Amino acid sequence: MANEEHTPVTVIGLGLMGTALAGAFLAAGHPTTVWNRSPQKADALVARGATRAGSVTEAVAASPLVIVCVLDYDAVDEVLDAASGDAANGALAGTTLVNLTNGTPQQARAMAARVAERGAEYLDGGIMAVPQGIATPAALLLYSGAEAAFQRYEKELSVLGAAVHVSPDPGLASLQDLAMLSAMYGMFAGYFQAVALVSTEGVPATGFTSLLLPFLNAMVANLPEAAREIDSGEYTSAGSSLEMQVGAYRTLTQVAADQGMNAELIAPVLRLIERRVADGFGHQGLSSLVELVKPTA
Repeated sequence: MANEEHTPVTVIGLGLMGTALAGAFLAAGHPTTVWNRSPQKADALVARGATRAGSVTEAVAASPLVIVCVLDYDAVDEVLDAASGDAANGALAGTTLVNLTNGTPQQARAMAARVAERGAEYLDGGIMAVPQGIATPAALLLYSGAEAAFQRYEKELSVLGAAVHVSPDPGLASLQDLAMLSAMYGMFAGYFQAVALVSTEGVPATGFTSLLLPFLNAMVANLPEAAREIDSGEYTSAGSSLEMQVGAYRTLTQVAADQGMNAELIAPVLRLIERRVADGFGHQGLSSLVELVKPTA
């Protein structure tokens, strides 16, 4: 049950993720105030003990810790406009605003400056979990921005999942969030290509996936070595140079054509391998492809 030992928390935005966040705070005993543009979305949470705020200003004034999880940064701007009032005496003054809305590093830095102008501390966050994973061991949330605020509320933020403060720079949580998503989507693209390929001969995706997972897990174990190569700029072939891999990768595109499908999901990687080889780096390993997508000085 909620009591004086639990910090009051406000959650603004009650989509699937916002509802999961508010539910986690309620389950942990925090007095939880909620607000959503469509008030009916708060009904189930109110039935569980949450307080429905009648306005954004009322929601912000209810708690020292304010969580915002809305559609985009335009919606966050609307929240701030509704809650700020006078820049010196608005409802945000003295609070910590934690923005868990997906966005870019530039947006996060601009938002941090805007929140600071209104007398509040700002943390930007990236949620590495689906709504069902919130408050489970599978949930990881990255935070950046006001480090003192993170330390003050780390216990409360840990209710949602493992809480990691990555930098005082408010843009770095979103940067690493989007980088992790980039890795995820790249992995999914390869997986979808793979199951489409075996399906051309009637192999079920479920059975094939059970064979694939141990192989992928073994390959993931190579990532720390790849990271060391990328950080040092010294790329080794580790027994499989780009000169060797270009032939194998061309076979992947050929088998797709032979089986009556296309290789759009994986073709961009072949183009990068071929460019790297043409540039004279065929003796290096696959990790050196990062040099083709990094910004030039």
